[in-house]
Amino acid sequence: MTDKKPTILSSTLIAQTRLFAVEEVHLRFSNGVETRYERLLGSPHGAVLLVALNENDEVLLVREYAVGLHRYELGLPKGGIEAGETPEEAGLRELREETGFAARRLHVLGELTLAPGYSSQRTHVVLARELYPAPLPGDEPEPLEVQPWPMARLAELIAMPECSEARTLAAMFIAREFIIEESNATL
Repeated sequence: MTDKKPTILSSTLIAQTRLFAVEEVHLRFSNGVETRYERLLGSPHGAVLLVALNENDEVLLVREYAVGLHRYELGLPKGGIEAGETPEEAGLRELREETGFAARRLHVLGELTLAPGYSSQRTHVVLARELYPAPLPGDEPEPLEVQPWPMARLAELIAMPECSEARTLAAMFIAREFIIEESNATL
């Protein structure tokens, strides 16, 4: 197996909507084989996903309509990073818009991808703590329902059909492990 990435011979935008762009990428691999892939282009600035913990060690989840599944889904607050924003700034804005809370402490835990075989979207996972009320108007078509969930009951959340987004579940596990390591380091 080689670590040499294929050479991109060309890339062409083949479809564009308000939210999505699809690009055809013509590649040549190190063994000489040429092929074409289609890639779903993510936002050039990425996205954020907030694990917001309140004083009771509960994660603030939001219940919102998910058109891809045509149902309501329980997940973490999230949104796109705007030009010029850091993940922390975008995270704070999205947290305020979707939950009505801000955070005094923000920490970027890492980055997640979703279907990297054909999507370039990157999502920064941000841990938000020391919450306080600070609502901002959001861009959702209907008010979001905020549902605190005990971090200690993460296994139960996984079993709920209403909470199926992989990024939400992965981010909560990443945050839980970070918090455990952080508390072990202070002992």
